Amino acid sequence: MDIAAQMRLIAQGARAASRKLAAAEGSLRQQALLNLAALLADRAEHVKSANARDVDAASARGLDQARLDRLTITDKVLSGMIQGCREVAAMSDPVGEILSMHKRPNGMLVGRMRVPLGVVAMIFESRPNAAVDAAVLCIKSGNAAILRGGSEAFHSIAALTGIVHEALEQAGLPAQCVQVPPTTDRAAVAALLKLDEFIDVVIPRGGEGLIRAVVEQASMPVLKHYKGVCHTFVDKSADLDRAVDIVLNAKTQRPGTCNSLECLLVHQDAAASFLPAVAKALGAAGVLCKCCPRSLPLVAPHAPSEPAVEADWGHEFLALTLAVKVVADLDEGLEHIARHGSNHTEAILTNDHANAMRFTREADASMVAVNASTRLNDGGELGLGAEIGISTTKLHAYGPMGILELTSAKFVVLGQGQIRQ
Repeated sequence: MDIAAQMRLIAQGARAASRKLAAAEGSLRQQALLNLAALLADRAEHVKSANARDVDAASARGLDQARLDRLTITDKVLSGMIQGCREVAAMSDPVGEILSMHKRPNGMLVGRMRVPLGVVAMIFESRPNAAVDAAVLCIKSGNAAILRGGSEAFHSIAALTGIVHEALEQAGLPAQCVQVPPTTDRAAVAALLKLDEFIDVVIPRGGEGLIRAVVEQASMPVLKHYKGVCHTFVDKSADLDRAVDIVLNAKTQRPGTCNSLECLLVHQDAAASFLPAVAKALGAAGVLCKCCPRSLPLVAPHAPSEPAVEADWGHEFLALTLAVKVVADLDEGLEHIARHGSNHTEAILTNDHANAMRFTREADASMVAVNASTRLNDGGELGLGAEIGISTTKLHAYGPMGILELTSAKFVVLGQGQIRQ
């Protein structure tokens, strides 16, 4: 059987399984997730052994450190997967929820009911725990999932999805609710992206090149974010000691992630006090600062630094590199964000309530933070339990996608014989 035919069978199976999953009692979907949490804890060594094969092979091929970090399943990562299963299992069942109901003049009741999207395909790179996050969210929200990870994580994903299948079957649900193409051939992705008769939406997670390739090829809707160019604006009224801690966390806690800080904007009235202090902390952490002419003399004595070039504004470094710019005021800060941001995450550090509220209204991003780190734009941190991705487009979701974002709403009409006049 050729790859196109094989992918078609997988997609057909997912469509059939999605109907069964959506119709299943919420308690069964919840039980599948509790089963999965228990099985992940029980099979931890099996998962880590499979992951070690992938990490060793990737290291031998010269995979960079940031991608090796995302590929590795540590005890902390495994614990996070288990906790995510339990948190999502404990959430209210979204499927069939009535969102509203009102009576029309003719007496009929018109309401909206939350329903699954159907079949969700996710194409992702490096991070094998994303397979479990996606499976958990799709199962809870009544969606079937087709998961295509990067070849570097093949054994890890196979081990994890095998455990997912066992958890589903223990709950009386079909294993085809979550499927992984059994090949690393890129032709499998191309074939899946043309199966819009079975697949309702595709979610790519990875570098900008992967996402643009999926958008170009897909015949179904794509939920996407191309890159995470995240800014933090330090206002003149900011608590500068607290701001140092927030900026350091946003840049250095995990610099290879899409919600890490890439550009620091500082109000000119705060620059002389704030930039030397934050530069000392950033320099101690090994951060290279690419500075505008006004910020360079304030940063250079305290941290590795060099003059910024135009290409540094709006660049996603995904490394210990930070663009730094002094701006005249909030207006200039917002203008810079509007020009160079990627609709991912923007933050303001301020004690001025009016400026905080204006920033939340005008900064166009999937999450806007006041006096908090950009690293908090994450499904788990925002109370979603996990996320299947972060959407930086506004249709049909904006920001981290949890179980609610994996549903839509249909109209339901309850009548007593009404007809259209």
